[in-house]
Amino acid sequence: MKPIISVVIPVYGGEYTIDELILRLIPSVQNITSNFEIILVDDCGPDRSWEKIRENCSRHKNIKGIKLSRNFGQHFAITAGIDLAEGENIIVMDCDLQDDPKYISDLYNMSKKGFDIVYTNKQKRKHSVFKNITAYLFNIIFNSLIENKSNNASSNIGAYSLITRKVANAFKDFNDYQRHYLMVLRWLGFKSTFIFIEHKDRFAGKSSYNFSKLMRHAINGITSQSDKLLRIFVTIGLFISSISFLTILFIILLYFTRGFMSGWASTIVVLLFSTGVILTGIGVLGIYLGKTYEQTKNRPKYIIDEMIN
Repeated sequence: MKPIISVVIPVYGGEYTIDELILRLIPSVQNITSNFEIILVDDCGPDRSWEKIRENCSRHKNIKGIKLSRNFGQHFAITAGIDLAEGENIIVMDCDLQDDPKYISDLYNMSKKGFDIVYTNKQKRKHSVFKNITAYLFNIIFNSLIENKSNNASSNIGAYSLITRKVANAFKDFNDYQRHYLMVLRWLGFKSTFIFIEHKDRFAGKSSYNFSKLMRHAINGITSQSDKLLRIFVTIGLFISSISFLTILFIILLYFTRGFMSGWASTIVVLLFSTGVILTGIGVLGIYLGKTYEQTKNRPKYIIDEMIN
């Protein structure tokens, strides 16, 4: 018999949280059903997470362990878990216990009302001020660039969510190499809602997302969901060309009315500005070409090294 609930958990740097996570998670799921599975996906962090996963798999037959061959990233680890999950309902959550397992019942009950996707809305994010600000700015930029406004992002919506088997099957058919779990769900559509939850403090350790990773994550998220950046630079190019043409006409007019007037400083400024815009535009084009190159190589999204249970 297939599980009623599968809980998919990407694990990175979770050596000191996995035991406590399982301790809290199992009773929460058992409140709904005894027919469940917990899938821990080790994304090859720098600690002993896999050993902890192995220990818990040996103690609980409902726990399955997946070890990826290298660090592929959080969203590929989630993808691996969803691909192998067999449950009619799949819950995705982080391993740091900022997502409290006690809300699993609320997620499940909401899905029974006919919703295919149930998100969680954090009433107060327990992140640093810097991370909250950057998340807010990213969402403003992202929402202004995407075409489909139903795909709008919110900094309060996290990966902690429930999807039904119908959504999971559609998710597995989604073949984009560059992916973000929540953005894929928004693109897929289906009937969705959310519940409010309290965001907890991290049980142990600290976030693995530094500034460079957040920037790379933001760029990937924007460029994988919209080509509007390319059209923006076309507009900028046309605007600068129009201004340049009008400036030429103005200089010609001055030449015949006041004579030749030198202006090396202004010329250099215009050249530097134009060059900067051109190089930025080429850079944006390069990002899109790079993504096309990655997609056409058709490599697997992840590789599994070992599985338990």
